[in-house]
Amino acid sequence: MTADRVAKGEAAAPRVLVFDSGVGGLTVYSELRKARPDAQFVYVADDAGFPYGGMDAETLLARVVDLMAGLIGRFSPDVVVIACNTASTLVLPALRSRFALPFVGTVPAIKPAAEKTASGEITILATPGTVARDYTHDLIRKFADSSHVHLVGSTRLAGFAERELAGQPIGDPELRDELMPVFVERDGARTDMVVLACTHYPLLLERFRRLAPWPVTWIDPAPAIARRMVHLIGEASGGPAQPAAQALFTSGRRPPAALERALMQRGLVVDARENLLSDVTAV
Repeated sequence: MTADRVAKGEAAAPRVLVFDSGVGGLTVYSELRKARPDAQFVYVADDAGFPYGGMDAETLLARVVDLMAGLIGRFSPDVVVIACNTASTLVLPALRSRFALPFVGTVPAIKPAAEKTASGEITILATPGTVARDYTHDLIRKFADSSHVHLVGSTRLAGFAERELAGQPIGDPELRDELMPVFVERDGARTDMVVLACTHYPLLLERFRRLAPWPVTWIDPAPAIARRMVHLIGEASGGPAQPAAQALFTSGRRPPAALERALMQRGLVVDARENLLSDVTAV
């Protein structure tokens, strides 16, 4: 924990900043909290910049680095989890170079998919930004060169997930249309592994399973991210679980009632007394 917090007599539990473009990072946050219930969590959703998937790389890099400077100065975290594939595949080197604290990123889980596939047919379901990144293609070359990897960059699924959690779910026909490119039949072999390379997508997982034309293994990176966080900050201390964590939105807008209830169910409370991010949103 940071020296200034020790000097103030604060609890020894680490402070974890979880950052995403929206509510997709909640799928990661849930696993983080299971792993370290004693930690102090702050969840930040950059809803003012959502969606990240279609943002050009230069703009996204500048935005996240500037936001992070303000957030680190405000909350003094011991570790930052970038719970967003689109951002992680671009900004992690810049963040690690600029800030003297550990960052845990979220990148496509291509290696476990390649290790587990029986058919050799793997689909990476991501945003267009993640699909286009050199980082993603490097992972494919490194870990899945003996498999057939099908890249699907959805422009709509992250928004569908946001609507799902806000109590305004999209209908099955639209969701099915967006999902069907995931399933590929080639030379008698079918897709058997689907990498969920956007943290929003597990919010729709039960519907994905119901709409899928055949069973596949859906790979969610959240448990691996939680293990990495624990590797960096240690196992739970055995102290009591922390009370509800803070959820912040860069737009300063209060979320819809259904979303606020969903946040509360996950142990997060929106502090709407003031826009705590007002000095870091104009980026």
